[in-house]
Amino acid sequence: MLTTTSQKTPQSLTDGVPSLSVVTSVYRSERFLATFIDEMILAVDKSGISDYELIFVNDGSPDESLPLLMQARADNPRIKIVDLSRNFGHHKAMLAGLSHGKGDLTFIIDCDLEVRPGVLQRFLDTLRETHADVVYGVQAQRKGALVERAGGALFWRLFNMLSETQIPENVLSERLMKRRYVEALLSLGDRNVFLGGMMYWSGFRQVGTVVEKTQREGASTYSFRKRLSLLIEAVTSFSTVPLKLVLAIGLGFTLLATTAAIALLVRKLLYPATVLQGFTSLMLVMIGLAGLIITVLGVVGLYIARIYTQTQNRPLFIVRNFHD
Repeated sequence: MLTTTSQKTPQSLTDGVPSLSVVTSVYRSERFLATFIDEMILAVDKSGISDYELIFVNDGSPDESLPLLMQARADNPRIKIVDLSRNFGHHKAMLAGLSHGKGDLTFIIDCDLEVRPGVLQRFLDTLRETHADVVYGVQAQRKGALVERAGGALFWRLFNMLSETQIPENVLSERLMKRRYVEALLSLGDRNVFLGGMMYWSGFRQVGTVVEKTQREGASTYSFRKRLSLLIEAVTSFSTVPLKLVLAIGLGFTLLATTAAIALLVRKLLYPATVLQGFTSLMLVMIGLAGLIITVLGVVGLYIARIYTQTQNRPLFIVRNFHD
C-alpha cells in the first residue's frame, strides 16, 4: 500500500510555477511506486525545496500502477498523472511528462529504483557549482550481467561511431535541467524520437556527475529486440553515415566492375582466340551484387520510412487523462 504524506499545496503550485518538476514514466512499475514516492518526497524535502510537483506518466502500464498512483494522488496534491491512451515507449512518455511540467528546474528519473531518488541533492549541488544548464548522471562502471554490460557499451560505441552527435558512454536517464533547456528540447519537433540524441543535439552547457546504479529488481522491460530497434532509430535519426557508407561501397563495386570489364575487353582484343570461362565465378559475383543491392535498398528504405513518419505529423503521444 502506498504511504505518502498528505500536505497542503504551496501557494506557488496554485500559481502554476513550482521551483521543481520531477518527471518519471510508469510501465510495469507497480512494485516500485510506493518506495519511489516516499523516497522522492524525502529527497525533495531534504533539498529545502517546498514548491514542487511529481509528474508520473502512465505509459499504458498493464498492471495496477495507475490505481496506485490515483490513490497516492488523493493523499498528496503534488502528484500529477499524465495517463497516455496506450504504450508509446519510454522516450515519448518522458517527452509527455516534460511537456506537462512547469518547474523552473526539471528532474527526470526512472522509478525502478536502479538510481535512488536521494541523488537529487548531488544534481542540485552540481548545477549550482557549475552554473550549467543540464546535469546528467553517468555510471563510473556499467552494472548488470555480462551480456547487458557488453550490449550497452556496444550500443553507445556504434552510435557515436555513426553519428555526428556524440553522447557520453555510460550515460543514465537521470538529469536535472533548467527551464530554457527543456523548452528548447520540446521545440525540436522530431517524430522519430531518440531522446538521448535530442538532448545532446540541443546544446547548452551540460556537465556529468557520477551516480551509483544498482541492479534492477526483476527483469528489465528493455528486451534485445527493443534495444536493437532503438539503435536503428537512433542512428537513422541522427546520422547520414549509413547512406554515405552504402554510396561509397556502391562506387567501389562499380569501379571494380568497370576495371574488370576493361581488362576482359583488352584481353579479348589482344588474344581473340581466348575463350572467356568462369560460370561459377560469374554466378557468385551476381549473387554478391544482388545482396549488396538489397542491403543498399534496405538502408535507403529506413531513411524513407523516417521521412514518411516525420511528414505524417502525427502527435508523439495521446493523453487520455491529465490528473492535475
